[in-house]
Amino acid sequence: MQFYSTNGHSQHASLEEAVMTGLAPDGGLYMPERIPVIPRAFFNNIGEMSVSDIAYIVATTVLGDVIDASELKQIVFDTFSFEIPLRRIDNDIYALELFHGPTLAFKDVGARFLARIISHFSPQGNKAVNVLVATSGDSGGAVAAGFHKVPGVNVFVLYPERGLTSVQRHQFTSLGDNVYPIEIMGTFDDCQRLVKEAFVDKLLREEMHITSANSINVCRLLPQMFYYYYGYSQLLRNEPAPPADGAVISVPCGNLGNLTAGLLAMRMGLPVKRFVVANNINDSFTRYLAGERFEPKKPQRTVACAMDVGNPSNFSRILDLYNGDREAISRDMKGYALSDERIISAMRNVYSRHGYLMDPHGATAYEALRENLAPGEKGIFLATAHPAKFPQAVKAATGILPENVIPTTTGNPDIHHDTPRITPSLLALKKVLLSTL
Repeated sequence: MQFYSTNGHSQHASLEEAVMTGLAPDGGLYMPERIPVIPRAFFNNIGEMSVSDIAYIVATTVLGDVIDASELKQIVFDTFSFEIPLRRIDNDIYALELFHGPTLAFKDVGARFLARIISHFSPQGNKAVNVLVATSGDSGGAVAAGFHKVPGVNVFVLYPERGLTSVQRHQFTSLGDNVYPIEIMGTFDDCQRLVKEAFVDKLLREEMHITSANSINVCRLLPQMFYYYYGYSQLLRNEPAPPADGAVISVPCGNLGNLTAGLLAMRMGLPVKRFVVANNINDSFTRYLAGERFEPKKPQRTVACAMDVGNPSNFSRILDLYNGDREAISRDMKGYALSDERIISAMRNVYSRHGYLMDPHGATAYEALRENLAPGEKGIFLATAHPAKFPQAVKAATGILPENVIPTTTGNPDIHHDTPRITPSLLALKKVLLSTL
């Protein structure tokens, strides 16, 4: 399998090159040169398979010609040390709970898989691999936990000065060792821009081996396909017959990585009737789906802070996947933009009616799905984070303060980093990165 740049000006790259550089030399994102289709026979028995077994088959379909089967199996099975249950909320709506991993967020899957892939490709005895990750909330904790104490790897977590909850910050600022948090006096988009600028900086490339663990890295993105298949397999167990034309899947969207992974899964054969794109008021992509010009904008702070993204990186991958055909894109997905008030209301109503606690991001996906779902259809929404990661929002909506389970999952409460706080400039970032050499 080879990978090409969405900008189209770089040579094709091997999996190792794509993973270890993160971004193509021309600034584009890597995409697989072909999207293989999983044989239909796979779906005959999918309802009886574990998440690890499903993930292994999907992984070998995409990467089996690059990584030895036994090693790839070990990588996949090490990734899934936790379950991903599907919970019925009402007759037609299910929650796919992606928050049972070490940092209680969906990004544990991609981060753990990527950490093991990078370890697989990392040369022993040479200079360290330096992983840069921009976080709007959950990526930082997941990537930090996934790479913590991995030999030969340093992790730099860039996070905005405002917007993260104290729980989210704790998960990557309390690890120490090879994890270095960096506070940026700006927005998540500033953090993301700095990561991209670092990749193409000549001095940094000469002095440091850098890559990314955001969804711009293709091996952070690809494993996110796995849980779509597993969610569908559990749906088959719960329903008397497969849903006609597939399930309706609602995705809370920020950087569009989860959505892109779902679209790839659909191209590979997963029965999906359509995707529901659930945005908060940072709705650049939702506006595009409604026929407006795609126009990045400065993100606004919301209760669903991990979705506060004004210029989603993976938009370029979606355009590439559909050859820029807006009409085709709009046929496969429908967008909704929800205010904080509607998100909080959804959290309150679901708890009142069903006794089910949702975090603000899952609630956004639930509410968009509820509005979109037609009679007779079956819908799944991605519950991307544990409610305990957003205790104040959950309490404001439901009156319930979720049990504080975070300190037991990751981090050392006795560690307090002297975290650098810098302006959103490449020069300031370079000084911090080079000081660690």
